Amino acid sequence: MIDEAALAQALDQKADRGAALDVMEKEPPGTSPLFGRDNIIVTPHTSFYSEESLVDLQTKAAEEVVRVLSGQAPRNPVNPEVLKTAASS
Repeated sequence: MIDEAALAQALDQKADRGAALDVMEKEPPGTSPLFGRDNIIVTPHTSFYSEESLVDLQTKAAEEVVRVLSGQAPRNPVNPEVLKTAASS
C-alpha cells in the first residue's frame, strides 16, 4: 500500500518518475490523484488468477463449508480465539 496523495506529490515534484500499482487505498478505487497520469500504471489486483487457481479456490471453499457443517473446525480460521472460546463454553 502507498499513500496516494504522497506519491502524487512526489511525482509532481519530480522526486519519483513513475509508478506501477495493483493495489489502491480504496478497493475498488473510485477516484485518485494518480489517475490520468502518463507516468502511472494501475492494474487490477488479480495476480493470483489462473483457471487452475480459480477452480482450486472454489474447491477449497466448498471443502471448508463441508468441514464446518460436519462439526469439524475450519483449517485456517481468521479468528482462532473464537474457536477456543466456543470449545470452553
